[in-house]
Amino acid sequence: MWIVRLALRQPFTIAVMAVAILILGLFTISTTPTDIFPEIDIPVVTIVWQYLGLPPREMQNYITTLSDYSIANYVEGVKRVESTSYYGFSITRVYFQPGVDISLAIAQVEAILQPNVKRMPVGTTPPLIFRFNASEVPILQIGVSSPTLSDADLADYALYQLRRDLLSVRGATMPPPWGGNVRWMTVDVNPNELLARGLSADQVLQVVNSQVVDLPSGDVKIGNRDYLVSLNNVPSRLAEINDYPIKKVDPPRGTLRIFPSDRMIYVRDIGHIHEGGAPQWNLVRSNGIRGTLLTVLKGRGASTIEIVDEIKKLLPELRKANPRVTIKELFDQSLYVRAAIKGVVTEGLMAATLTGLMILLFLGSWRSTLIVLTSIPLCVLVALFVLSRLGYTLNLMTLGGLALAVGILVDDATVTIENMHRHLSMGKPMIQAIVDAAQEIAKPAFVATLSISIVFTSVTLLEGPPRFLFIPMALAVVFAMLFSYFLSRSLVPCMANLLLPLEHSEAVPRRVFEQWIEKAHEVFEERFFALRNSYERVLQWVLENRKKFFQSVFVFFGISACLFPFIGRDFFPVADAGLMRLHVYTPTGTRLETSEVYFAQVEEAIRQLIPPGELETIVDNIGLPVYFSTTLAFSDSMTEGPFDGEILISLKEGHKPTAHYMKRLREELPKRFPSFSFFFQPADMVNQVLNFGVASPIDIRIIGPDEDRVYQIARKVEAAVRRVLGAVDVHLHQRMDYPTIRLDVDRVRAMEFGLTQADITKNILTQLSSSYMVAPTYWVDPKTTISYPLLVFTPQNRIRSPGDLLRLTITPLNGRGRSAFGPESTQTLLGNVQNPLLLANVVKLYRRDSPAVVTHSNMKPALDVYANIQGRDLGGVASDIERVLRPIRKELPPLYRIEVVGQVTSMREAFGRLGLGVAFAVILVYLLMVVNFQSWLDPLIILMALPMGACGILWALFLWHTTFSVPSLMGTIMTVGVATANSILLITFANQELATGKAALQAALEAGKVRLRPVLMTALAMIIGMLPMSLGLSEGGEQNAPLGRAVIGGLLLATVGTLFFVPAVFTFLRGRKAS
Repeated sequence: MWIVRLALRQPFTIAVMAVAILILGLFTISTTPTDIFPEIDIPVVTIVWQYLGLPPREMQNYITTLSDYSIANYVEGVKRVESTSYYGFSITRVYFQPGVDISLAIAQVEAILQPNVKRMPVGTTPPLIFRFNASEVPILQIGVSSPTLSDADLADYALYQLRRDLLSVRGATMPPPWGGNVRWMTVDVNPNELLARGLSADQVLQVVNSQVVDLPSGDVKIGNRDYLVSLNNVPSRLAEINDYPIKKVDPPRGTLRIFPSDRMIYVRDIGHIHEGGAPQWNLVRSNGIRGTLLTVLKGRGASTIEIVDEIKKLLPELRKANPRVTIKELFDQSLYVRAAIKGVVTEGLMAATLTGLMILLFLGSWRSTLIVLTSIPLCVLVALFVLSRLGYTLNLMTLGGLALAVGILVDDATVTIENMHRHLSMGKPMIQAIVDAAQEIAKPAFVATLSISIVFTSVTLLEGPPRFLFIPMALAVVFAMLFSYFLSRSLVPCMANLLLPLEHSEAVPRRVFEQWIEKAHEVFEERFFALRNSYERVLQWVLENRKKFFQSVFVFFGISACLFPFIGRDFFPVADAGLMRLHVYTPTGTRLETSEVYFAQVEEAIRQLIPPGELETIVDNIGLPVYFSTTLAFSDSMTEGPFDGEILISLKEGHKPTAHYMKRLREELPKRFPSFSFFFQPADMVNQVLNFGVASPIDIRIIGPDEDRVYQIARKVEAAVRRVLGAVDVHLHQRMDYPTIRLDVDRVRAMEFGLTQADITKNILTQLSSSYMVAPTYWVDPKTTISYPLLVFTPQNRIRSPGDLLRLTITPLNGRGRSAFGPESTQTLLGNVQNPLLLANVVKLYRRDSPAVVTHSNMKPALDVYANIQGRDLGGVASDIERVLRPIRKELPPLYRIEVVGQVTSMREAFGRLGLGVAFAVILVYLLMVVNFQSWLDPLIILMALPMGACGILWALFLWHTTFSVPSLMGTIMTVGVATANSILLITFANQELATGKAALQAALEAGKVRLRPVLMTALAMIIGMLPMSLGLSEGGEQNAPLGRAVIGGLLLATVGTLFFVPAVFTFLRGRKAS
């Protein structure tokens, strides 16, 4: 007890320590980032490959597969490789084993992939490689629109101005914008003019690339001066390119002259150069108005609230700078984060207040209550300081852990103060009473504190997202508990020595409020003495009728166990942030302009189904950002092409439950649009983090070597899952029926015209997808110094039928071969080149279907069947899905498998590991108590309160209509710790009574009588402290409500077990041992 004596000798040192904690804690609160969840630090690397114009299957075959194999074979620590190939780009996510150094992993991936570029199609650029973080979810959307600017102008403004200015905000990450149109400087060629003048698009491309040159000229020294030499390599005005010559027409003698002799053909004769946009694959509409959407992501270690606040400070100035543009803040997640954090803090304050009133009622002394309550904020501030130094943020989990700990934090101080009053009532001097009281409970209190701390070590067995979510919560509880024990040995004795003498002094007059407190305490004491007397009588009957009591308890255990099947299982409670994210599939292959019309119709239906007073914003995001593929890589979007997209719906405050409108939209929209498909994706940041990038809580993945066979199995799986009650939005994600035109080249005939497959491919690629991948050239705008692609392209409106496609002209790339129109040739700036050939002369056209996207898992074809949950728990639906999948699994050919992943996998892993962790923690607590009591029997008696606590948890969850979830399991862990701590106090005193020579029955009776007050105070402090949390009334309160309910139910019956069942077992075992 040297700590207590030292503290009593140096009270000023203890006071300075308390002040220092207060200052450091407040500084920590003001500087620590605030967020909804802790950082989820799972090593995942994202790789983005891009090749415009390459269909998904070819993208997978020529680029993605080669990349995936190289990573799997040569990069260390790879757990799995998942890739999705789209039109023109692919996204690969490499999941590494836990503990892998992500920086080293990125370096290895980059080193392995760079040489592979040479083995890929000509024009392939090195990939973009960056870290994927599940915590980097959208926290704000910024909508940009204008009644006067074009889509290309809006995209330019959002990308080069608005995004550039907002990136100055610390911690903000902003991928390129959705929507708008990428600006290109294009030579729009007319196929008919090309044919009439004997040219092809490829020839025009070669001329443009040879005329627009980005090479320097050097300098020259003339006389005493040094002159810089520059050429007009790049036009200052884009229109100058229209005057560039392409070909000089000089037909052979004796032939009909179509054009005047020595006639020069210019760019303007076969097309025109202009500032245009790329073929549009993605558009955004905000409340029916076209625009762009800039997504703000929270960077690693940053604060959601600070980022959004800083961005909002910048926006007024940006609006003034460009009045033609309307900038709106959409889907602000910081509002939910702020409200959720405020709710947790409010719950903690309410818990502290209610606990303080309870302590005041029990002790009848405002000074004793002040001593106890002083330790609570100091313990919280110390825990926050340590967590901040360890790199954790202020979030729902850490603050929830501290709110959870508030009830137990008062335990050490309360038990110490209550024991001081007991020793003072024996007539001891103040110092002696303080020292004796502290010494008497030092060892059991320390063991109790260690027991609660050990129980929380079970969370270290978690893996994946649950590990990163709940370790901060456990650490918050442990740090607060350990410091609470220290304060009960230091600050509490000092304050008791300062304040309690005034309470027991006759010279100090009693104030009015003190007289009220004394009267209320006297009334309470009368009731408490009556309760204690009743408890003694009941306990004596229990001890004298152990057999009947044990039989009743075991019957109760059996009845409680029957509740288990009726309590569902969820990974996490569903959060209601007032957001919905509806994915819409129109018929596969629908062009973007038609999809826009369809989405407008769906949007109108949504406005009819949701009252205007509750609907705030609707944003349509249709198609893929093909030219900014990194935008999709930073997103969890499931969009596959121009035929599908998302509708983001934001509800106003005071709305009906979001689940109500989701159910209504599920029921009504398919009736109004039977040819469309609909499903909901996670809209709020809570569910996006928990889903870890997956579109729904249940993802049934079918994997095998043959894509067609995998598709057949996936169709069976989809049909089977649709029959499961509670499974909604069931659909096969990958669309396999994208309409495709197949051009089969007759290589022999092509060779007769001097054409190779490469000639034809590059000519077609240039005309249909631009020259970006064939021979990219750039033009720098002298006003903005922004570099834009300068490309040759056939406008899409020039090709309206298969016949137009077949009338495209092609030429050999090196001038070899003969003309389809005759032997004549033409003199171009590039040399002697044959007249062009119609594509129809060397190809046959077929129609067929192909995949809209190609997905691989560990280099094998994979398809996903997604399912959401409605009206049931996740565990129940998942179990039924497993049941309907059994017959399909039995029929699977070798090398094919069906995996159920998503939230359900995380839930099962978390439940299994937490269950194992709780069992392991109970064993550790048992062994700790064996060391403390030097007995194998006493720790076993102490643990007898736990079965009653388990029954209480079952009843609480059942009556509250709450499912088992990871938060409720955390409440179970806390129940184990507190119930054990209370039983330790009771058995320790009973053993002391045994040591005086009393019989086991008398020792148990005396222990129950003396320890009734501290046991009730500890249990009630936790129960009352958890009451605000259990109600879940605040924003985001539904996340931690199961935790509070489990603690309340568990401790109610665990306390009954401590006060009755534990003494009964004690007398049964100790009585037999004595006899």
